[in-house]
Amino acid sequence: MKPLRFFVLGGTMAYRALFNWTTPALFVGTLLGAPLVQMLFFVFLGRQLGLADDEFYVIGNAVLAASIACVYGGAMAVANERRYGTLGAVLLSPRSRNLLWLGRALPYIANGLLVTGVNLAAGDLLLGLHLSLAAVVRMLPLLLTATVGCSAFGLLLGAVGLRLRDVFLIANVMFVLMLLLSGANVPRASLPGWMRIAGDLLPLTHAITGLRAALAGGASLSSSVGSSLAAEAAVGGCYLLAAVFLLHWFERSSRLRATLDVL
Repeated sequence: MKPLRFFVLGGTMAYRALFNWTTPALFVGTLLGAPLVQMLFFVFLGRQLGLADDEFYVIGNAVLAASIACVYGGAMAVANERRYGTLGAVLLSPRSRNLLWLGRALPYIANGLLVTGVNLAAGDLLLGLHLSLAAVVRMLPLLLTATVGCSAFGLLLGAVGLRLRDVFLIANVMFVLMLLLSGANVPRASLPGWMRIAGDLLPLTHAITGLRAALAGGASLSSSVGSSLAAEAAVGGCYLLAAVFLLHWFERSSRLRATLDVL
């Protein structure tokens, strides 16, 4: 029970200490308002261009909205330790490093689920998405896997931020790549082959494909939804292993060099 308590409470306390939202209005505007406006923009743009129906853009942007909370949040959860001068205290802690860092991602996973849920609800209420209870049940495993993998990707960027001064530059580039390559707003069939391959390596791509199948065709987890779930879990697992490796490597190099600053 102690490791679980440390995992949950440690991540929650770090979230409260390091999260940059100073007011509820800023939190709501950034994590809920901006993704909703983005979804509506692409829905009405898609209507004018006639590329896809409303459901295509609602699903894509609702899942993509989780990247704002998970990618940026995961990056801040690690990189801000150095930015605010608390990294030394973290590295002196006798606690398990894996539990310590992975616990940081827990609140951002919850944020990602919240943001995605709000956008799906808005799509249902404002745009007539008509989500059934059965479709929601089929979507939950994919949504959870997507937010976990996206948070692992954010932790990886945060680990890189222990050596770079501006981790948000990389996070911004990654968000734009997910916007373009994940299939959220551009049908992947229309992309060149190398861009589809690159999209397969990014988080959220397979989850978006699986969620559309779950909503449109009622596919079971044993068919197309199951394959999307497995692919999303594999991508997220690779990013998680890479994040853990880099965090351990940078900690070891910091001890050897007796410095916590950039190289």
